[in-house]
Amino acid sequence: MSEIDEGHRAFAQFRVLNGEDSHGEREQLFRNMAQLFSYVSDRCDDEQVAQYDEVLCRLAELVEVEARVHVAKLLAPLDRAPGTVVVKLANDDIEVARPLLEFSSVLSDDDLIDIVSRQSEEHRVAIAGRAELHDRVGQAIVEHGETASVVRLVRNGRAELDRATLEKLVERATRDAEIAADLRGRHDIDWKSLRGEIDQAAGKILQSLGEVERPFDPVAAGKVNTVVYNRIRNRAGFNAQEWKVAYNQVRGLADRKQLDDRALARFARFGYGHHAAAALSVMLSVAPELVVKWLAGQDYVAVTVALRAAGLTPELFEAIVATLPWRDLPSDADKRMVTSRFEALDAEDAKNIFELWRAHSFRKRAPSEERQSA
Repeated sequence: MSEIDEGHRAFAQFRVLNGEDSHGEREQLFRNMAQLFSYVSDRCDDEQVAQYDEVLCRLAELVEVEARVHVAKLLAPLDRAPGTVVVKLANDDIEVARPLLEFSSVLSDDDLIDIVSRQSEEHRVAIAGRAELHDRVGQAIVEHGETASVVRLVRNGRAELDRATLEKLVERATRDAEIAADLRGRHDIDWKSLRGEIDQAAGKILQSLGEVERPFDPVAAGKVNTVVYNRIRNRAGFNAQEWKVAYNQVRGLADRKQLDDRALARFARFGYGHHAAAALSVMLSVAPELVVKWLAGQDYVAVTVALRAAGLTPELFEAIVATLPWRDLPSDADKRMVTSRFEALDAEDAKNIFELWRAHSFRKRAPSEERQSA
């Protein structure tokens, strides 16, 4: 019997359980379901993931902490995990949540920010140590966190600290010597540039950090400028690792029925280009490699038809097009062109064109497969 067949049998067993089942049976089923999913996660389609999600969420309500800790550790390293149960366990007691908060790539920045604002300082400490931490999450930790989480954030060399976050950190350092000492140890910060843009109180703490008297280091400044340039350039150009993370996070949003226009608007607002592209793939059931091909080929026509078929408003369409990780940044003329095409294209026509294209692409595939087999 295959692993997937065993999974179907496990679902059947769950459905026949009633109020008379023992606590031990529920815990064992919870552990077994999570273990099985960890084996087959890369082969599950969206419907199967949704089934696992539903069962695991229901069982999580019925088991003790030890079982939830076990399942959280199983789900934490997976690239594809059921979105609802991951978020549920990430908001659980800290011993349950910690592995997910530290390692799960399924948790989006919005998920993490929500946890930072609502959960305990221990939750914030776990998040502050993530291998990759975007500036929005770091800013939330500085805003809501106590010394322990803020210190761990500053010591995390891979955490992004934007200008607004640095200014808040400098202000907090005036009242906290431990934060001040760790800020001084961050060699990736261009203190001379920052000094000219923060207020007088921040200037005093820079003096206490010993940075004001240091000579200007053009090499360090060059590194910072490179980081800034790459952050800006990130809106153009495809990054395979970022795409992988974004695609799985978007599928997690879809698991929770939260992939909608509001999610797209957030992607555009915060410049999450890879997430916007992944959303296009998931919402329209288009193969991800095809969306990547559109972006690499600057195929504005395909993207325009697809987004019009998806029912986007002109304002949201314009924002998404400007955010997508194209090979090259669209020029102003490109933006005007795609906007005018989008407004001139009827929504029903776009849907018909898109479905014809989809059917045509499927018909073309069969002969090539036959030739390959021959």
